[in-house]
Amino acid sequence: MSTPRVVIIGAGIVGTNLADELTERGWDRVTVLDQGPLPLTGGSTSHAPGLVFQTTGSKTMTEFASYTRNKLAALEVDGGWCFNQVGGLEIATTPERLADLHRKQGWATSWGVPGTVLGPEECAKLHPLLDRDRVLGGLHTPTDGLAKASRAVIALARRAEARGARFQGSTRVLGISTSGGKVTGVETDQGEVPADLVVSCAGFWGQAIGDMVGMRVPLLPLAHQYAQTDQLPELAGRNDPRIEARLPILRHQDHDLYYREHDDRLGIGTYAHRPIPVGLHELPQDEDAPSEAAMPSMLAFTEEDFAASWEHSKRLLPALRTAKVETGFNGVFSFTPDGGPLVGESPDVAGFWIAEAVWVTHSSGVARAVAQLLVDGRSEIELHGCDVHRFDEIEVTPQHADETSQRNFVEIYDVKHPLQPKFSPRDLRVSPFHARQRELGAFFLEAHGWERPHWYEANAPLVKELPMEWQPPSRDAWSAMYHSPVAAVEAWKTRTAVALYDMTPLKRLEVSGPGSLEFLDRLTTGKMDKSVGSVTYTLLLDRAGGVRSDLTVARLGERLFQVGANGNLDLDHLRRNLPDDHSVQVRDITGGTCCVGVWGPLARDLVQPLSRDDFSHDGLKFFRCKRAHVAGIPVTAMRVSYVGELGWEIYTSAEYGQRLWDVLFEAGRELGVVPAGRAAFNSLRLEKGYRAWGADMTTEHDPFEAGVGFAVRRNKGDFVGKDALEGRDQDSVSRRLSCLTIDDGRSVVLGAEPVFVDSAPAGYVTSAAFSHTLGFPIAYAWLPASAEPGTSVEIKYFDRMVRATVAAEPLVDPEMHRIRR
Repeated sequence: MSTPRVVIIGAGIVGTNLADELTERGWDRVTVLDQGPLPLTGGSTSHAPGLVFQTTGSKTMTEFASYTRNKLAALEVDGGWCFNQVGGLEIATTPERLADLHRKQGWATSWGVPGTVLGPEECAKLHPLLDRDRVLGGLHTPTDGLAKASRAVIALARRAEARGARFQGSTRVLGISTSGGKVTGVETDQGEVPADLVVSCAGFWGQAIGDMVGMRVPLLPLAHQYAQTDQLPELAGRNDPRIEARLPILRHQDHDLYYREHDDRLGIGTYAHRPIPVGLHELPQDEDAPSEAAMPSMLAFTEEDFAASWEHSKRLLPALRTAKVETGFNGVFSFTPDGGPLVGESPDVAGFWIAEAVWVTHSSGVARAVAQLLVDGRSEIELHGCDVHRFDEIEVTPQHADETSQRNFVEIYDVKHPLQPKFSPRDLRVSPFHARQRELGAFFLEAHGWERPHWYEANAPLVKELPMEWQPPSRDAWSAMYHSPVAAVEAWKTRTAVALYDMTPLKRLEVSGPGSLEFLDRLTTGKMDKSVGSVTYTLLLDRAGGVRSDLTVARLGERLFQVGANGNLDLDHLRRNLPDDHSVQVRDITGGTCCVGVWGPLARDLVQPLSRDDFSHDGLKFFRCKRAHVAGIPVTAMRVSYVGELGWEIYTSAEYGQRLWDVLFEAGRELGVVPAGRAAFNSLRLEKGYRAWGADMTTEHDPFEAGVGFAVRRNKGDFVGKDALEGRDQDSVSRRLSCLTIDDGRSVVLGAEPVFVDSAPAGYVTSAAFSHTLGFPIAYAWLPASAEPGTSVEIKYFDRMVRATVAAEPLVDPEMHRIRR
C-alpha cells in the first residue's frame, strides 16, 4: 500500500529532520521545498550557534533536546561532526542564580540528564577563560554540546533522499491547494506539487504559510545578536580546526549572555538588548544564492545594542579585555507567547500541519513527535505544552502574540518562579465578580488571559483568629513567593464554615444535538447514558490509553450536555471528532457564563434560604445537577466539590454574575463567609487527592497509573482507548502517582523536584502544597509501584534533601462523609 504524499515546507533543521523521521518509518513519498538554495537556505538554521542545553523545567522539552543530542551525535558528513559533546556550563555570579542552578540540577535529575553543581575552582578548571573571582559556582552538564546545524541538514537530507525523499530548493511557495476542506497540494513558482499532507516547517516564515490556509500561527520573528571576536592568544593553537571547540559552552545568564568557541575565536550571543521585531518585508529578497556571510535571516549588526554585553563579557572573561569584536550580525529567530514550539494541524483544513518556532536544540525531538503523530496518530512524548491549539483566541491575536513574545525574549534567562504570572498584558479576561474581588483586595495571578484570585487581603485580619492547629509555619523565601498566610484562613473557613470560589475561568463547553449522547459516549471512558441531571467525572484517552484530559459532564437535557474541560485543547479535540452528519454541535460558552463555587459545612445554610428549590441532600444528591433559582437568579447548580466539602458549583449567565456574588456574599456574612482563592483551592484539592491534568497526569500515563481508573467503565461499550487498556488495572502498574507527606512538617516543595528511593533517583514531584487542614506539607509524585505507603523517600529541594513518606490517600475524609452530608 502506498504511503501518503507529504510536502514539507522548509529545508532547515526541522524540515530535514522530519523528512528523515518519516522516511525511516517507511513513508517514501516525501517532498521538501524551500525558497532558498540547498543546503544553506537562508533561514535560522543557516546561522544558528547550535547550543544544545538539554535541561529545562519542562520534561517534554528536555526529552526533545536529549533526543536531538543523541541523534545528531550519530551523524557525520564526510568525516565532519554534527554534534560536538563539549558539555555545558551555566555559571552564577549572584546567590539567586546559584540557588537556581541547584534547582536546575534537580530538573536534570528528574528528567534523567546528568548534571553537577560545581564550585568556582572547578568551573575555572573546566573553562580557563573565566575570572574565577567573579564566579560563585556553576552547573556542569557533560552531555550538552554543540550542534553543527548547517552540516546536520546535509546528513539528514542525504539519508532521507536515499530512502526516497525529494528535496527542491529555490522554490517559492505561493499557496496551499485545498478541496472539500482538505489539502490537495502546494502551489509554487515551479508549478503545483500534489500532496495529501503538508507540514510547514518554515520557521519565522511560518506565519505567512499559515495565512495561506487561514490559520493563525502565533509567533514573532525577533533579531538576536551574535558576535565573534578576533583571534584570542589563549585559544590560538588549542583546537584542531576540524573540531572547532573543546571548552564547554558557557552561559552567563545573570547578564543574558552565552559563549562558544570558534577555533581560536569566541562567539558571543546576547539577549540583553531591546527586543527587535522583524517584519518579513524587512528581510533581504535577493534571489541570488545566499552565502554564509549574507543570509536573508542575518541582519546588520547594531553595535549600540551590543555595547553593554561586551563590557559584561570583558569582566567575566579577562582574555576579552585586549580583544575586539571582529564580526557580528542580528540573527532572526521565532518567539511565541509562552516560549514553546507550535505543533499541530489546522482546525479548518485537514492535512495542513505546522512545526514552527522550533530551535536547533529541540529540532530532532519535535520532528520525531510530528512523524509519530502523522504515522501512528500519537506522540510517545506528551505535547500539551507544544500544541498550537493550547492558546485561547485572545492569545493568538497579533497584538497579544507580539507583546508576549517580546516579553519572553526579555525574560528568557530570568530566574522565574513557577507561579510568576505575566506582568503585561493584564485584565484581558475578567469574571463578572471582578469588581467585587478588587474591592476585597484580591491578589490576582493570570492564566490564558484570565485574572484569577490567589488570595484576598480582606481576609488578612482573620489570620490572628486562626486556631493554633491552623497556624502555618514560616516558609523559605522561594516557596513564600506569590504566597500569603491568608491562604490558611481561606482553607480554614472552607473546612469549618463556608467560602466562595470564582470558578469562571474554567473552560465550559456545550455539547448538543441528536448525536450528542453517542458522541460523548464514544470519546470518553464514562457512562454517558444516565438520567437527565446526572454529573459524570470521565476521561478522554488517546488510542494508546494515555490520559489526554479529564472532564466533568453534566446532562442538562436528553440531548444537551455541559462539559467542564481543561482548556482549548479539549475544545479542539471535540471539534475534530464531530460526526460528518452535523448531528452534534460543540460550543464554547465560557465567556457568556460564570460560576461560583459555594463550599463548606455551612454551604446549605447559605444557599437554601435564598431559593425555593430543594438544596437538601435528597433534593440534590452528590454528582447531580439541576436548574434552579437563587435569589430570583436562574442558575444551574451542580453538586460537585473539588475541595472535599459540601456545596455546589453554581452557574449562571454572565449578566447575572455580579448580582449572584452579591446576594451570596451578603447572605453569608452571619455565617462567616469568606472569598477564597486558588492557593487555598490547590491545598484543599491535594488533601483530597484530586488530580490536575497537565501537571499530575498526561498522555504519558494511563488511568490506573494516575489513580483515576475508577473513571473507566469497561462494560459500557466501545470508546477511544478501550482496547489499549485490556489487561491493565491498578494492580498491574509498574509506576504510580503517589501521595507524599513531608516529614519535617514545614518544607514546601513546588513541583518538578526529583524524588529518591534508597538514595537513587526514582521519580519526580508533580503537584505540592501545604496542607492547612493537616498542618504539614504534602506532594504528589510519580514513583515505582513498589513504593507502598510507609516507604521513606527523599525530595531534592534546591541543594538539600527533604525527607518524606509515601502515604495512603486521600489524606482528608477518605470516607467522603463531609462531601455527602
